[in-house]
Amino acid sequence: MARIEDLIAKRSPLNSEQVHRLHELTADWQMLADLSFADLILWVPLRKDVKSWPSGHVAVAHIRPTTAATVFAHDVIGEEIAWGKRGRIDAALSAGEIIRDAEPDRVGELLIKEETIPVVFDGQVIAVVSRHRNAELMRSPSRLELNYREMAHNLYRMVSEGTFPYPDASTLFDPLPRVGDGLIRLDVNGVISYASPNARSAFSRLGWANELESYLLGEVAESLASPRHDAHEEGARSALSGKALRRVECENLGGTIDLLVMPLIQGGDRIGAIVLLHNVTELRRRDRELVTKDATIREIHHRVKNNLQTVSALLRLQSRRIDDAAAKVALEEAVRRIASIAVVHETLSNSSDESVAFDEVLGRLVSNALELSPRMSEITIERVGTIGTLEPRLATPLALVVTELIHNSLEHGLARQGKSLRIVCQRSQTECSIQIQDDGVGLPVGFDISASSNLGLQIVRTLTENELQGKLGLASQSDGTLASVVFPL
Repeated sequence: MARIEDLIAKRSPLNSEQVHRLHELTADWQMLADLSFADLILWVPLRKDVKSWPSGHVAVAHIRPTTAATVFAHDVIGEEIAWGKRGRIDAALSAGEIIRDAEPDRVGELLIKEETIPVVFDGQVIAVVSRHRNAELMRSPSRLELNYREMAHNLYRMVSEGTFPYPDASTLFDPLPRVGDGLIRLDVNGVISYASPNARSAFSRLGWANELESYLLGEVAESLASPRHDAHEEGARSALSGKALRRVECENLGGTIDLLVMPLIQGGDRIGAIVLLHNVTELRRRDRELVTKDATIREIHHRVKNNLQTVSALLRLQSRRIDDAAAKVALEEAVRRIASIAVVHETLSNSSDESVAFDEVLGRLVSNALELSPRMSEITIERVGTIGTLEPRLATPLALVVTELIHNSLEHGLARQGKSLRIVCQRSQTECSIQIQDDGVGLPVGFDISASSNLGLQIVRTLTENELQGKLGLASQSDGTLASVVFPL
């Protein structure tokens, strides 16, 4: 769908603030269409500059009601009309007043009644909303329809006075409850003068046994809501008085209602309020389940980490009782590998989502490996670049790979000479790479990783190719050894 900016480009001199105002209006106007049972079209005048007389209008937005059938079978966005073709749109723009009570026009088999509302911003008419509804459906309106229309008239008047949409209301209106979910009308004192059937049903679910009308909405909500423990939170009686734009939740064991309070303004004076409400009991239940699930997952990672640490401790105890040097080394290597996996699970147990902050893990792995080196005080480690967050399916094998490569550099490359280890991390949208470079003795002549019997390098190769779906590189340089791991994201 074409944007408003694209439709008025080189057609209208509206500035960015005025265009933003039109975006705010169209973001909230499903409510206007539903309350008035009408299609709404937003027209922007066609003119060369702000001083020139309009040559016509272009339709930049169109919304259909969910409370009635549309009167337009086709979309009108992008349609242009010349000045003089639609007198009511011209009059609303030039006079800055709502044009209504006109005779309906026959469009095909329907009698369509059109009303036009000027969109005022900073005292200037920047556009016109035309409202189109089936005149046949207006002859015997129900009480619900009458109340909806009166509230729609109040909101349209606010549009023409420049007080609707409400300023800075985007966070409160996201997502906007629908008119059909439930609606309450308040008088200037916050007393309920009308409640739709869905609104009455929502409050009945919370335990309200009486009719809602003639009661203060704030008192009703306060009598039903579970006690709040936050001393700084605004009370329901004040928030639901209708004096200010507010979004409130009323909750008890019976369920949860989300209420959006919108004051109605006329000539600068408050004359009442509209309250849209939505029964969000099921949504809040799912939210609580997700919170519980996340907490359970974090607890599982915490217990896995503890179990791995217990296994490491048992292996250390076992290694102290073994005299065979080769067996002792094998157990120490197993302890190191288990510790690498435990670091990943510890990070996940402290994470708010199922992702691993791998730079933090890398720092822990480097520190742990350095502590095991007999030349710890002589070696300096430099880290360049970052990895960011990774999925656990990548983080766990990568942690093992990095542990083995760092340990290999410390144990072989830097065991007798060399004093520096450099770790370079790079990440793009499609792949990630880690390079580990030392200035040690380098690889033996004729070294072939595929023929190597080193268990650590076999683990690195298997994890890189099978788990990471990546490539492993290991090569001698003039000043040491360079190991690299590249894998796709």
